[in-house]
Amino acid sequence: MSEKVLNGALNLIKPNKEEEKEVSGRINSFLKQVNTGLKGAKAILGGSGSKGTWLKDAHDADIFVQFNYDQFKDKSDQLSDILEKHLKKKFKIIRLHGSRDYFQVKEKNALNSENSGNTGGVFTFEIVPVLKISKAEQALNITDVSLLHSVWVNKHKKYADDIRLMKQFCKAQGVYGAESYLKGFSGYICEILVINYKGFMKLVRAASKWKPQTILDFKKYYKNKKDILFNLNKSKITGPLVLVDPVQKTRNAAAALNHEKYDDFIRACKSFLSKPSKKSFEIKEIKDDDLRKKAGKNKLILIKAESLEGKPDVTGSKLLKVVEFLNQKLAEKEFKIHNHGWKWDKEKYALIWFIVDKKALDIYFIREGPPSRAKIYVDYFKKRHPKKTFVKKGRIYAREKRAFRDPSKFIEFLIKDEYVKDKVREIVVE
Repeated sequence: MSEKVLNGALNLIKPNKEEEKEVSGRINSFLKQVNTGLKGAKAILGGSGSKGTWLKDAHDADIFVQFNYDQFKDKSDQLSDILEKHLKKKFKIIRLHGSRDYFQVKEKNALNSENSGNTGGVFTFEIVPVLKISKAEQALNITDVSLLHSVWVNKHKKYADDIRLMKQFCKAQGVYGAESYLKGFSGYICEILVINYKGFMKLVRAASKWKPQTILDFKKYYKNKKDILFNLNKSKITGPLVLVDPVQKTRNAAAALNHEKYDDFIRACKSFLSKPSKKSFEIKEIKDDDLRKKAGKNKLILIKAESLEGKPDVTGSKLLKVVEFLNQKLAEKEFKIHNHGWKWDKEKYALIWFIVDKKALDIYFIREGPPSRAKIYVDYFKKRHPKKTFVKKGRIYAREKRAFRDPSKFIEFLIKDEYVKDKVREIVVE
């Protein structure tokens, strides 16, 4: 049953020959333009395109401009400026900040083939300057190692379709993307895991049994788990998955993954094993009506936010902080949250939602004070709360009237906070 489901899913996500030809032609044409007149460096395809693991209806490609190591190793911090001067002669570019600045070039009418499944839109090239290295130890910037990932993955080409399935599965389950506002599974994590477990289904079976923290060392760089934890950066091994990078043994490739996405992935694997379905690979668009149905008799609060301009990773992180702030404040005021989440088009608008118990909170709440034996602090507490204080089990408490009993009204109050206003262009409760 699962094999039939996987084949069906693969047919939906794997690019056909026509699309492969068209995307390949577009990329080769772009590379030719970049390489013309480029001195001491060469532009090549990287990312999923070079690994043969890209999904149908691709809208982007990663281009790496490899600078000669001996010639440019002393100019590592100047590579972006050097490349910018070259690209400006040929393209309209957008410079983006990163560990080493990189560039975007957007082309209209990406694909025109009726068979490709994409009849227009924008095709985005990201151009990253790197030093050409043969081993991770030579890297002077984290981006220098990126192409070594491609070299390693390409040694395991037989798993290309399994990797496609893993990526699509993660996207459909809402756990894909290592950006700071997503904190999910990166494409590289998906590749390492599939290769590590020798296939998508073997990975799903293994992941369904993962513990609160999983430690994997595919290349067996270390003797045991204790040795791994001793040698890796302590700040990078606090997450749920420690995945020793096969091309950089001192790095946890899954350091950005958070517990929520990890747990969601495990649940999704268990669900798929119990009932394999092609729906597990279908990305579901979240609509207002779906959320209302999900809320049932509970209260649904919809919040529309317009993001600031800037790099998606930065503006997305600010939106995430708004969501976390609202969630934390609701919980602090004892509102019972059944579900919450958010979606963002990565350009402008975000939808944030909270499903909260419809029952209004009690008019009064109990505020905890200091131990009754601490007289100075008790007197101060009584002055701040002159009415309805009482002692229970050696501690003083006060009965206070709530400022907000309705979660919608409370959120309307919260979104006026400067903390929120600094992170969005506009935000309103629907």
